Amino acid sequence: MLIEQYEDRMYPIPPATPVEVLRYLMERHSLKQKNLVTELGSESNVSQILSGTRNLTLPHIYALAARFSVPSSPFVASAQTYSRRSA
Repeated sequence: MLIEQYEDRMYPIPPATPVEVLRYLMERHSLKQKNLVTELGSESNVSQILSGTRNLTLPHIYALAARFSVPSSPFVASAQTYSRRSA
């Protein structure tokens, strides 16, 4: 517990947007855009989502959470997360 508190204080992890989370998971799993067509519908959708011109839908979020075995919450953006990124 003490170590976790120290790490939280000394090495805080900034909030990430859903796209940043997705890019991180793609990198960790050595995936290319074409590898996410099953979850996101088409290569065009994948490209638009990664460029920020299209938002993830609930079906996308659930499919990505299942694909990467993570909770769906990292793929759900809050207004606060976006406002920090654009500041």
